[in-house]
Amino acid sequence: MRSIGAERTGRPTTRATEGMVATPHYLASVAGLRVLQEGGNAVDAAVAANAVLNVVYPNQCSLGGDAFFLIWEPSEERLLALNGSGRAPAQASPEAVRAAGYTTMPQRGAWAVTVPGTVDAWAAALARCGSRPLAELLRPAIEYAERGFAVTPLLSEAIADTAELLRAQAAAYRQFLPQGRPLRPGERLVQPDLARSLRLLAEHGPDAFYRGPIGEAIVATVQSAGGVLTLDDLAEHRSTWVEPISTTYRGLELVELPPNTHGVTALEMANIIEGYEVAELGWGSAELLHRMVEAKKLAFSDRDRYVGDPDFVQVPLDRLLDKRYAEELRRRIDPERALSVPSVTWDNDTVYLCVVDREGRAVSLIQSIFQSFGSGLVAEGTGIVLHNRGACFTLDPASPNCLAPGKRPLHTLIPAMLLRDGLPWVVFGSMGGHGQPQIQLQLLANLVDFELEPQAAIEAPRWLSRLEPGDEVETLYLEPGFDASAGEELERRGHNVRWVQGWDSLMGHAQMIRIDRGHGVLEGAADPRAEGYALGW
Repeated sequence: MRSIGAERTGRPTTRATEGMVATPHYLASVAGLRVLQEGGNAVDAAVAANAVLNVVYPNQCSLGGDAFFLIWEPSEERLLALNGSGRAPAQASPEAVRAAGYTTMPQRGAWAVTVPGTVDAWAAALARCGSRPLAELLRPAIEYAERGFAVTPLLSEAIADTAELLRAQAAAYRQFLPQGRPLRPGERLVQPDLARSLRLLAEHGPDAFYRGPIGEAIVATVQSAGGVLTLDDLAEHRSTWVEPISTTYRGLELVELPPNTHGVTALEMANIIEGYEVAELGWGSAELLHRMVEAKKLAFSDRDRYVGDPDFVQVPLDRLLDKRYAEELRRRIDPERALSVPSVTWDNDTVYLCVVDREGRAVSLIQSIFQSFGSGLVAEGTGIVLHNRGACFTLDPASPNCLAPGKRPLHTLIPAMLLRDGLPWVVFGSMGGHGQPQIQLQLLANLVDFELEPQAAIEAPRWLSRLEPGDEVETLYLEPGFDASAGEELERRGHNVRWVQGWDSLMGHAQMIRIDRGHGVLEGAADPRAEGYALGW
């Protein structure tokens, strides 16, 4: 293993032979591992772990959010992709938003709530690839919601940071500020309303959510806050099995979900960077970082120009993924000067997890409520935080992501896999919104070009480029571990460099499992920027 960057945690890559789970919270990892040990498969374990994350990371994910799956299914000998994102209400339109008094798409509140897709996505994935009933898989989550769990530093900080938002709605205030203040690390958070909702799902399945009492509570809450979501919008929702999209990178196949996600953006960035001798440029060098950041700008510019719901807009995937087009973009990169092509960016809270079982089934799963605590609304009596994914829409009719009835918004959620010889080699992904393609590119280079082990690949210092509100030039954030001279050289080339301190969630929470088929070993890694572990047996 090569040594890269400053001294890191020293946490080893987890190795096991029977199964592996990697999540951003240790309680979720334990829940997923237990399912595997009791005979469940990777899809079962992923749903169980995801449900626990809904309880212990309510700032990042919820039954009121969306989910996406990439699943390698051995029985079908193919890679499956499931789009579990919801659509805008039938009565939502730019005209309706403006009539409500807004000049731009609201970022929080009722108008930002689209149909939550997570529950249906769980059911669809289990129906096709699972081996255990949903009721069984929800038990750990129900227990943590009912009996409580110890609040972690990340959750405590998130509640404190969004306390003003949570105080604005009675249900959110009661649930997350039970003592009138943010809970401190180590204090117990009990969520009895959420426990009841999970029990309803266990007893009655998705109908309780989309056509029953949970859905009725969601609709009542949204409408009382001024929104237009209806029970018909919920009842008509279905997840969609879609064909994954991919490109090659040094003989490997990098696979993502198609639009309405921006997985194509990660693939486009990989195509651009593949044309450089990455290893010769050197890990952490200004030369490599500059090229990666410029590739990001060009790919994100295409994202904002083209990517939206394919049911409403035509996304030119063939052109965007063409290696010749990547060569054109590479020629636009000035090796000595930063481009000025800023793109739309958002803050984002999300969870990513991955699971591989003894049969070779592999799951790459990502779920989100978008920004921290989503819309800021908790459906009264349910304990369910409602996401604000609709905030990704625009009211600009020229944009492929313009709001329309029944339309899915541009999604930042992109679970990924690397295939070798047509079989899964690395299952990976990260939270981070607009940062996800940037993080994936760095993980890809760390694994392939610099031959790092999974844990070292995740712990290596990261960069992230984004446009801050009110700025005209993107800020390039660097973690400790890059040489100061690299930062100075990037400044000289026109980048607005800012250093972050320590482990920063801005840089995402990545998880990874690599499959060593030669030795029959699974190699797991979890991001120390979160609070999870890779656990195997």
